[in-house]
Amino acid sequence: MFDIAPTELLLCAVVALVVIGPKDLPKAMRVLGYWVGRARGVARHFRAGIDTMIRESELAEMEKKWAEENERIMREHPSAQDAPQMLPLPDPVPSPAETPPTPVEPPVAETPPPSVESEGER
Repeated sequence: MFDIAPTELLLCAVVALVVIGPKDLPKAMRVLGYWVGRARGVARHFRAGIDTMIRESELAEMEKKWAEENERIMREHPSAQDAPQMLPLPDPVPSPAETPPTPVEPPVAETPPPSVESEGER
């Protein structure tokens, strides 16, 4: 990201050791680490806020696009509730004059039923 070479990093360490001194160098590094951490946290929070705003903007655009598409589809294909109701036709019932009478014949057995008296004789 910053493109710092190892020699440049070593030069910064030597200058810090000479300027700050070996006694206060650990404390200075802790303070530097604290402030670098805070700066990273602020940058992360800022980046998250920007990402959230972008996502909300994209979501609003998508919802608008979906609403327009839904409206277009609803115009092209009206729902079944908007269409006139089509009920099935009733079955035609023939009038009594049109139906021929059906003859009713009494049931006929092929063989006569066995009698009670003939069973007792056997």
